Amino acid sequence: MKPREVCLLIGRDGTVLWSDASDSPVWLPDSRARWEAIWRLRGELEEIAHSHPVGPLGFSAEDETTMAALTEALGRPVRFSVVAPNGMVVREDGRDVRVTQEPSWAGGLRVDSGMRARDTISPLPSGEGRGEGIG
Repeated sequence: MKPREVCLLIGRDGTVLWSDASDSPVWLPDSRARWEAIWRLRGELEEIAHSHPVGPLGFSAEDETTMAALTEALGRPVRFSVVAPNGMVVREDGRDVRVTQEPSWAGGLRVDSGMRARDTISPLPSGEGRGEGIG
């Protein structure tokens, strides 16, 4: 699979509520469907994760502006995370923290993004918890 950025909306118990993907390994363009899903799922939404399949392990300048807009729109903080080939980082209380024990969905996100999984983990279930337009 060709590398591509993938976005996941994660619920309270770590359940993948919705996902979408781009055709690019370095860019996930804004999507009306994604913003509508965020708004529709805002009561359950705990985390917004996305992949950087070719790195870096960190948030980009575009990620920063998007996170600020989402926090403002939702009126409350949510956890933001990036999964890259060499690890995972989350934004907690304004700080970036490297995750040492990744959640169960991180391996599937790597597979769906075209990265090599760090461990042998099954991909995300096909058609479950996904938004329209998955390529």
